[in-house]
Amino acid sequence: MQCMDLDDIDRAIIDHLRADGRLSNVALAEKVHLTPGPCLRRVQRLEADGVILGYAAQVAPAALEQGFEVFLDVELTAYDRATVEGFETTMRGFDEVVELYRLFGAPDYFVRVAVADLEAYEHFLTEQVITIPGVSRISSRFAMKVLKSRGPAPVTARSR
Repeated sequence: MQCMDLDDIDRAIIDHLRADGRLSNVALAEKVHLTPGPCLRRVQRLEADGVILGYAAQVAPAALEQGFEVFLDVELTAYDRATVEGFETTMRGFDEVVELYRLFGAPDYFVRVAVADLEAYEHFLTEQVITIPGVSRISSRFAMKVLKSRGPAPVTARSR
């Protein structure tokens, strides 16, 4: 995706769709003070340009037996291509892994895992994660309470 110069209307469209991806084009157009035709063309341009990547339903994790979340800090023993690619490919393949980030500095990776309960996490950790070649250290953290979970700041909050 190329860096686009988004105007205030594009930013408003993105904000409204992030809040409710099921908004009809007519309702969206009304919210951003456009007529439906130009609003639809802007949405289609944002999609074609790779600004809007897709739409998804937010599902209650407990309904999918993924209500127990764990945050992992993972460090590797070596940083050769085979070790790094092997670890990343293996971790990406686990359904339990919700997010996976390679970091600068220590730890090497931050992983968000979602499973049914503590027993399922213990099984996932001992039977899958620690068996990956090159893993040297894992630190697990559990959230006490979710205070905010939404993603990046709204695009209307322009930072310079």
